[in-house]
Amino acid sequence: MSTHVDRYRFAERLLAQRDALGALRLLEPLLHEHGDDHGVQLLAARAYYHSAQLGRAREALTALVERDPSDHYARFLLGRTLERAGRAREALPHLRMAAAMAPEPDYSDSVARVTRSLGEAGSEAG
Repeated sequence: MSTHVDRYRFAERLLAQRDALGALRLLEPLLHEHGDDHGVQLLAARAYYHSAQLGRAREALTALVERDPSDHYARFLLGRTLERAGRAREALPHLRMAAAMAPEPDYSDSVARVTRSLGEAGSEAG
């Protein structure tokens, strides 16, 4: 790859083609050199999520949300990561916040799904 931008764009394409591990291989040097760049961090977090590296995804997304609480997509992906890790109660506030910040169907669908799953889990416990 000739430039950092080329490497980043190719990593985006790999992720779109469902090659999360390939994207991470390309992003690794960028994370070392430009680890404070929001776009690089978010793309890496997406790749972690899609490669089922949920702990790494959670860490990266938590840092992004702490730095920019208004980033509704990072908050949504943090909620999805927590949900996927079986931590629905922790996921729900992030999903609700993302849905309140942006009228995305995926956001509201996720809120409804997690709310239902918690309701069902609560009824099973009782």
